[in-house]
Amino acid sequence: MELYILFLIVLALGFDFINGFHDSANSIATVVSTRVLSPRYAVAWAAFFNFIAFLFFGLHVANTIGKGIVEISVVDTEIIFATLVGAIVWDLITWYLGLPTSSSHALMGGLIGSALAKTGHEALVWSGITKTVAFIFISPLMGLFLGVLLGVFTYRAFRRFTPRKIDFLFRKGQLVSAALYSLGHGGNDAQKTMGIITVLLFSSGMLQGEFHVPLWVVLSCHAAIALGTMFGGWRIVKTMGQKVAKLRPVDGFCAETSAAITLFISSTFGIPVSTTHTITGSIMGIGAMRRLSAVRWGVAGKIVWAWFMTIPCAAIISAIIYLLASWVVR
Repeated sequence: MELYILFLIVLALGFDFINGFHDSANSIATVVSTRVLSPRYAVAWAAFFNFIAFLFFGLHVANTIGKGIVEISVVDTEIIFATLVGAIVWDLITWYLGLPTSSSHALMGGLIGSALAKTGHEALVWSGITKTVAFIFISPLMGLFLGVLLGVFTYRAFRRFTPRKIDFLFRKGQLVSAALYSLGHGGNDAQKTMGIITVLLFSSGMLQGEFHVPLWVVLSCHAAIALGTMFGGWRIVKTMGQKVAKLRPVDGFCAETSAAITLFISSTFGIPVSTTHTITGSIMGIGAMRRLSAVRWGVAGKIVWAWFMTIPCAAIISAIIYLLASWVVR
């Protein structure tokens, strides 16, 4: 039994690695597309700040995932296995298609699907699910609004500068904004895997008492997501950095900073938002602020459809995996 728990922990860290691999595009797309950093240095920069994010954020998101999506009493090893496999399969499908979907919502969909397959809707914690689903709409809108707001302020503040001077300043500024965004990414996304591992440890009796996340879980999850970021998801980098809207260094700075602010706020309140949705909304906001035609709305529409499909598709996959796993165990 302990070996199986260890296998599930490794599988969870594998998901965390794929999360970093899949979502590295969100962290580095703007800084690569504006040619501030080469892809090699960009992923190293993002991975470093992914890892140290635990120094800046509490564990509110981990608590939401661990006990705010499904009742902890119904969770067993089959549910955890099906959840992780469902989320990983959906992440790999969307990575192959070059779609920047949410690893967070894939994980949540996997948890919902496997729990429904086991006990039905009674297992679901609707307050946590409703809050998370609401932010499918709120987080990109926040990113878009803050992107426009910051863009207007920045353009006006630097309107007397020459284009060359602005380019020079915001190439430096993008190093800061990319670091802030990567902190927000690590602080929100790594905690989702922490929640899964911790609920597994509690459900198996290896942890007892009040729900808490051990330090070794925190460090291993941040290490896994940082390592995944180091490898990078280049298919999605192309979509995010080139196909949604053409970006200059000043645009990349505004997009990353507004997305980082959204992630910081969400992590503070324990809301497991999608870093993908947030940065996409910010990029759309910056592009639309310059002119509506600057945003490739056809590409944006495909991305939005993929967002809506993530939770139900991951849920269906994980439900099938749960039923198969239960049948094998019997």
